Amino acid sequence: MANSIRQRIADATLGRLLRQGAAVNDYVVAAVRTPMRDGVVLLGDHFAPVTARPRGTVLIRTPYGRGFPSSALNGRMFAARGYHVLIQSVRGTFGSGGRFEPMAQETADGHDTVAWLREQSWFDGRLATLGASYLGWAQWTLMQDPPPELRAAVVYVAPHDFREAVFGTGAFTVGDFLGWSDMIAHQEDGGLLRRGVNEASATRRLRPALHGLPLPEAADPVLRGRAPWYRDWLSHPDGDDPWWEPYRAGEALRRVEAPVLLIGGWQDLFLEQTLQQYEALSARGVEVGLTVGGWTHLSIGIQGAATVARESLAWLDQHLAGSPRARRSPVHVFRTGERRWHGLASWPPPSAPAVFQLHADRTLTLSATPRPATGAPPAPPAAAPPLPATGETVSFRYDPADPTPTVGGRTLTGSMGVKDNRALEARPDVLVFTTDPLPTAVDVIGSPVLELALGVEPAHADVFVRLCDVDQRGHSRNFSDRLLRLDPTVPAGQVQRLSLTLDPCFHRLAAGHRLRLQISGGSFPRFARNLGTPGDPAVAHTLRPQEHTVHCAESRLTVPVAAE
Repeated sequence: MANSIRQRIADATLGRLLRQGAAVNDYVVAAVRTPMRDGVVLLGDHFAPVTARPRGTVLIRTPYGRGFPSSALNGRMFAARGYHVLIQSVRGTFGSGGRFEPMAQETADGHDTVAWLREQSWFDGRLATLGASYLGWAQWTLMQDPPPELRAAVVYVAPHDFREAVFGTGAFTVGDFLGWSDMIAHQEDGGLLRRGVNEASATRRLRPALHGLPLPEAADPVLRGRAPWYRDWLSHPDGDDPWWEPYRAGEALRRVEAPVLLIGGWQDLFLEQTLQQYEALSARGVEVGLTVGGWTHLSIGIQGAATVARESLAWLDQHLAGSPRARRSPVHVFRTGERRWHGLASWPPPSAPAVFQLHADRTLTLSATPRPATGAPPAPPAAAPPLPATGETVSFRYDPADPTPTVGGRTLTGSMGVKDNRALEARPDVLVFTTDPLPTAVDVIGSPVLELALGVEPAHADVFVRLCDVDQRGHSRNFSDRLLRLDPTVPAGQVQRLSLTLDPCFHRLAAGHRLRLQISGGSFPRFARNLGTPGDPAVAHTLRPQEHTVHCAESRLTVPVAAE
């Protein structure tokens, strides 16, 4: 049956909002049931174009339900432009059989779904996968052994290594993954209104689980047994533990040959993995497109919706339907600070190191380290002259009972993205080092590196560092940061010479602005507090404040800036 006039109007309105061309055909929607090898049946919706010349099939596997917005942004939009679309609820969600075991369950089910597609009369052998976040993870698991029908993949803001996302800094990413677990636990409670109420009350409801100790016990009254994986994650902090094997899909980066479009955000929690995916695929000669906007993980679906829709459809048109190439450059990146898009041949573009020295008077000054010639790769920090050893130090105290709060950054929940950091920087447990106003604009390209000489007492401690852009009115806005859990086997008080690689960025510091470096002992609840005492995250509960001493003359910041 053809779509109603009301649905056609809704589709046309969405197409205009997303700046898409007009629909080229009608479509129908049918419920489908897909059997897995163990007898479990997964539910899906098949959006079938009404056309004698379909353009291929797009597979989308999701734990978040098949309704709006996925049905509109992916199902209806692509079907109205000639594509068969299968949106499938993964195991244990929204009517699909079996028990939901996040991340670890998708490899076999993805391949069983493709095997089922091969048996459908409407499937012509041209397959693409598409989706964001968990939906992107489901794609990487499939691409560990790519089906021969795979012609293209479109992956938004998604990891290929979930263990790295959870424990990559050494500290458990508690705010994001407790919040995500709670959302999954409640996402099928009642209707849309009930789910909205649950989401609105999440901050208040999760507070006892975030602040209580030990973390698994504190979460039990909130999750009520509906997210057993949360305790499992906390109970396996060791990265070498084979338990994490099903949560790693890096083999896909070595196996996939189909063209892949990667879309990320400078404030997305999976930014680093998106850029790792680009680097690995491009090094192998796989055709890969990279788009990075100024988005957080969630805002890509709102602020980035038009860009994502336009570039995704163009990628499918080229690689499934054989349309001419529409992408003007392989890399399409948004420069923050300037708020402008740029097309590049590759990422990162040529840069040169600018080296800044830390001082006990809280200033940050440019050193006289020579810059390489235009277009030359940046010299590694080790190539610079050795730092002198002096007694110039600055100290602060981190108290896990009053932890340094999260303000913005690459988070999934709570405070996220670019924020004014002035209130944070006024705290006594945050050190700041600031340059004079810059005489000219400076473009930061790539990953800054902080060589930090730091002593801590006791040995159990974290360090959080951040770069901010301070404008003429004093607003201090974050654009790159890093947390590191320190090695507790280093004797307390011994100076550690750390090398912290901060987030990749593409940011313009305008003339008259200042560059600011923050150093603190944590960012909570983005990362679990370092309690200052031994014990893994599943059992630790005793708090002890930590004294941090920064040896300024032995510390310096290397910033990659645009080559002249």
